[in-house]
Amino acid sequence: MTSAEPPAPLPPAPPPDPRALLKDLQTRFDVFRNFSPLAIGIDKQVLAQLPTVEKKALRLAMRSHTISTRYLKEMQTGTVRRNLDGTPAGEVTDENRRHAAELLRDRFKKQNEQRRAAEAAAREEALRAAKLNQLAEKFGRKSR
Repeated sequence: MTSAEPPAPLPPAPPPDPRALLKDLQTRFDVFRNFSPLAIGIDKQVLAQLPTVEKKALRLAMRSHTISTRYLKEMQTGTVRRNLDGTPAGEVTDENRRHAAELLRDRFKKQNEQRRAAEAAAREEALRAAKLNQLAEKFGRKSR
């Protein structure tokens, strides 16, 4: 007698891609496409309209959207938060604007530091190459 082995479990489904979800949200809803300041709790509105969306993927997509430079710039200058349908949903507080401005300032400062470091490294590499060329000319074999 042979015993029947249980079937092997199916591999877990790949997690949904938050970037693809964000692109989908941007095509469906103007508030995402225009980077409008979002209503507090807009994730619940999204889940109500798109019940098949996984909460974790939505959370990651929302995080990606709300830390984008364009969204932070809108938060810095915006006055009204928007619901999914574009209707007003409260105001952007001064604290929200200050926080967005601080995040942008830190981001631009870090980008400038990285750019300066890359430029300094490029200058160092150019000097090193020039010195190597000088040494090669000085000590290189001369053809007769």
